[in-house]
Amino acid sequence: MEGWDPQNLILPEVGKLCRSQSEYLDQHFKTQKDVSSSSTSSSCLLSEWTKHCSDYDNRLLHLRTTLMDRTLSWISSSFRAKASLSNLNLTLSASSQCYELSSSLTITETALRLEALVGDLEDVVFSSGNHRPGNMFAKFSTLLTSQDFGVKEERLLKAIKAMNDVEEIIVNVEKSQQWHHLLKSVDHRVDKTLAILRPEALAEHRALLASFGWPPKLLASKVESGGLSKLLNPLLLMHGNEKKSYAQSFHVLCALQQLHSRREARKFKSLGQNECEIRLWAIDELVTPLAVRMEYHFVKWAEQPEFMFALVYRVTRDFMEGVSDILQPLIDAARLTSYSANEAWVSAMVHILSGFLTKNVFPALAERYKEKDMKLEVISLWLYLVDLIVAFDKQMQSLLRYETCLLFPDAQRRGISVLIVFCDRPDWLKIWAKMELKDGWKKLKAVLKDANAWQIDDKHRVDFDISTICESFLLSSREAHKAPFVAESALKIAQEMIDRCQTLPDILSRAKFVRSTVARFFWYFSNVLLLHCRNAELPPEELDGSAFVRACESINAARYVESKLQEWSDDASFLEMKIAENNSNMQEQHQGFYDDCFFEEEIKCLAELETNWLMEIVAVLLRQFENLTLEYNHTEDSNAFIEALQSLKNQLHVLKKNLNGKDFLDLWRSVADGLDHFICGSILGGDVKFSKKQSNEFGTDMQALFLVFQPFCARPEAFFPCIRDILKLLAMSGEEVKHLLVGKKSEKYMQSYGISHLRFDQVEKTLRKLKF
Repeated sequence: MEGWDPQNLILPEVGKLCRSQSEYLDQHFKTQKDVSSSSTSSSCLLSEWTKHCSDYDNRLLHLRTTLMDRTLSWISSSFRAKASLSNLNLTLSASSQCYELSSSLTITETALRLEALVGDLEDVVFSSGNHRPGNMFAKFSTLLTSQDFGVKEERLLKAIKAMNDVEEIIVNVEKSQQWHHLLKSVDHRVDKTLAILRPEALAEHRALLASFGWPPKLLASKVESGGLSKLLNPLLLMHGNEKKSYAQSFHVLCALQQLHSRREARKFKSLGQNECEIRLWAIDELVTPLAVRMEYHFVKWAEQPEFMFALVYRVTRDFMEGVSDILQPLIDAARLTSYSANEAWVSAMVHILSGFLTKNVFPALAERYKEKDMKLEVISLWLYLVDLIVAFDKQMQSLLRYETCLLFPDAQRRGISVLIVFCDRPDWLKIWAKMELKDGWKKLKAVLKDANAWQIDDKHRVDFDISTICESFLLSSREAHKAPFVAESALKIAQEMIDRCQTLPDILSRAKFVRSTVARFFWYFSNVLLLHCRNAELPPEELDGSAFVRACESINAARYVESKLQEWSDDASFLEMKIAENNSNMQEQHQGFYDDCFFEEEIKCLAELETNWLMEIVAVLLRQFENLTLEYNHTEDSNAFIEALQSLKNQLHVLKKNLNGKDFLDLWRSVADGLDHFICGSILGGDVKFSKKQSNEFGTDMQALFLVFQPFCARPEAFFPCIRDILKLLAMSGEEVKHLLVGKKSEKYMQSYGISHLRFDQVEKTLRKLKF
């Protein structure tokens, strides 16, 4: 009242005062002196008014509190009354024979039942005088912390049971595809309740963990010095009431998570989405305070990342016993099916490290990678980190080697990987792929500088043995393919790239990485093979033995790599990647690309290289033979023909020694087919007449030709069908020639004389060259 001046008050007009107010003022303020602040009556009146105001405030607060308590009590009674009415409706509807009435009562019953259950739930959570009046959804933390632990757990479990009952009705109602607004309203109210219960339950659980010494101290100095002393696990030190209280709190969190998972699964299903994987909250509560302590050490080890991985692995391993012995029975008791305490523990610990790398390590490296003068340093550190991650993932997954394979398949276990940092950051995945490809190409170039890179083992340069000809086509190893060492090195480099991304949790990310590294690497390698052929000292038309060897080395390497790529494509992991690609938007960009196998284009490229160079060698052999037999075609000089055969034999021997069995089979058959058509064409197009003597000499020359191919098959003449038909024609008598020339000009008629590969005009032309 300090500084109060009655002269400064703005009083209402006299006409606006009610009668009781005017009488009151006339009674207490009869003169101007009574209005003065110094007046004794005025001071007494002020004290009286202040007391009355305080009394009225207290009465108003009491009325508000009473009103709220009675309102909540009325709501609860109302819900119970409605529930009783709903039960009555159920009885009436069961005895009624009218379908419409029954349907109407069922709707009423469900709505009332939901209202009653949600009301009971809100009673459990919000019936406290500690929240502000009018705020129905205020937190009740004061209530929880003011009561003993058993009462708190009982209250939470009661609320969870109420929400489970609501969920049961919602699931049944959803099947009818009706009442969307009702369900939406109920879901909204339950979600609000759940949003309060979960943090409260977590807060209680954290307080309980802290009470028995969690998280334990981490002796980072032991990690730096290489010490491996085992950490004490507070979980194993719990006893008596501590263990009982922890089990109760754990059960509450599991029940909450089970309810949350159930609701999320229903919502995702109604939206046409897949159910998301939810980790164990109770395990996360163990890991979260550990993460805070670990990250303190991680920051100090920015230049020594190997210590980060060592610390996480050590903590994970040392606490596995307590997690398995203490937590798994609690999970089983909570009926959380398909949940493994060990797997949840390992997964959460991996998440600590991946989270730190995502926030504090890779962003800085990605920025420094953009600087030209820093690229080499960043590449080195990045690849070193990947090496650590790959080794760490193997260690962590080895801790789960005894988990039940039925519940935890390999596909799920691959999710336990620090490489998950690249799944949500395709830009980082692209940078990593570029680094791996560059590093792989660098390794291959180092191999190519080795003098033995294109060497083939001499013990596999063996002659063709007809008795083992079938076995020689069953190619599997590098030696069986007669492939040079560089092919094995290329496959080894590619396999290392594949192995490094094998634990990428996202299949499509893994496919993109392999496409950007392994697939491109083999495109580069196919160019290496092509250049190796083209860099022969002599041009193809003058190809000699050394040039043949170079071509064989590239063909053998291509054949071996092709077989390995086909083998890889048949592996389950590559089949998964192919399916993922087919189901992604990449299918539109590469229509038909993934229909056969993952490395279809790379295999096709290598196969084309083999075919083209095999045909090049065949063409050279045939041209050389043609050049050497020019004189024979004009003068029938057998010496020229024998010289050509000797040259051909020598070239085939070089090819047989250096080329893999399958490709050599195709090659010599192609050469035989080419010679068959060439010699046949030379005879038909020439002017030479065949006497008996000349026919015999031609037959002798052809037998010599067959002998060249004798080491490769038992009946070489079978691969010269046109020459064989000509030899039959040249051996005919004059009478047979006459009958054949005047006979029917049909294939069936000629086949009766054993001629099956020459047309009648060719037969006629040959026969007219005979001299009797």
